[in-house]
Amino acid sequence: MTAVERLVQQGILQKDVPLGPYTTYKSGGPARYFADLVDESALETLASSGIAGRHAVLVLGRGSNLVVADRGFNGLVVRLGKGFTGMRFEGLCVTAGGIVPLPRLARAAVEEGLTGLEFFVGVPGSVGGAVRQNAGCFGLETKDVLVEARLVDLSSGERRSATAGQLDFDYRHSNVGATDLVVEATFRGRPGEEAVGKEKLREIIRWRRDHQPGGTLNAGSVFKNPGDMAAGALIDELGLKGLCVGDVCVSYKHANFFVAGPNATSDDIRRLVREVKSRVFEETGTNLEPEIQFVGFEE
Repeated sequence: MTAVERLVQQGILQKDVPLGPYTTYKSGGPARYFADLVDESALETLASSGIAGRHAVLVLGRGSNLVVADRGFNGLVVRLGKGFTGMRFEGLCVTAGGIVPLPRLARAAVEEGLTGLEFFVGVPGSVGGAVRQNAGCFGLETKDVLVEARLVDLSSGERRSATAGQLDFDYRHSNVGATDLVVEATFRGRPGEEAVGKEKLREIIRWRRDHQPGGTLNAGSVFKNPGDMAAGALIDELGLKGLCVGDVCVSYKHANFFVAGPNATSDDIRRLVREVKSRVFEETGTNLEPEIQFVGFEE
């Protein structure tokens, strides 16, 4: 029996699992292999099998920053399950599992009398994704509040802990590798009044509702901000709001959000990203870098 067959038999691995339902765009084809790791035991079994060293690996969080090719992903997709959804508080710190939604973390911290993590309510990702991409908004980033992250290298099974200073954080960047899985992370807040924290949460949520296209199929900011400029402002100044490819359009509410309709394909999304990137470069000389991740495409 092969390693893959054993993992399938143990219920750790599935074949040909559609990935669209796991992304905020709801598009894309299947994963060749899909591992939903319900607990530490399943994680240990997968890591010791060696399968991650023989296939391309995609670590999947909440799918809020991801476009999967319509033909799917010919590799191994790994997602943390319910065993990694816990949170525990100690003093001014909170430790959260890698799949914990960031808005949930922000609200729980406020209820525990911690401030400083409210900005996470505006990031539709997971704890693991925040560490991997140094997620942030409203002037704060993950590096500003992270104490330590605990990671497992799926290809070797090696476990390590890393502080913010060891993760090579930069704007939407860290040194977390393709086969690294963030199993949990510890963040430090500040003592504060619950009422003040809740008002900050409401302020952030109101701003998002007023300035971003909520209730739609989108992946948040499509492009990274180039230097001190706002990518959305550049796109808006060129009159590209409303530009469509297939059933995907540049949002009229925020030009750095591309909104998909019910008939959108991943190829539509990719082609619109390329078109906007090309037009901005031709008109301004600015080379926009996508913030969203494209997987399963040819190049």
